[in-house]
Amino acid sequence: MLTDKELLQIAERYLKKRGGDGDIEVIIYPESIIKKPYGNIYRYNSKEYILTGDFNKSLVGNAPFLVEKKSGRVVSFGTSGNLDDYIKSYENDTLGLCLTTYWYPDEDRFVLRG
Repeated sequence: MLTDKELLQIAERYLKKRGGDGDIEVIIYPESIIKKPYGNIYRYNSKEYILTGDFNKSLVGNAPFLVEKKSGRVVSFGTSGNLDDYIKSYENDTLGLCLTTYWYPDEDRFVLRG
């Protein structure tokens, strides 16, 4: 099982991997980490938005994601629904096909479960 520190390191690597050109610094909301027995769920936004609250500096499509404690695998959730519903779907293994993109940090690869 991975520690909270290791989970956070994976989460930060994941955000860098998704970061595109890197012009926007992205950070995790530390006070909003949701800890579950199977992993931690992270929310994030641009550093500038978090520091200033300027909506024009906020990110679009910044879906919360889970880092699993056993494997370190990252599970992306969506932005169109309620986070609690995504969590329940994960727990019930009923995430929709478009929401089952996983990132495997040890292999640095994305996989769409089908």
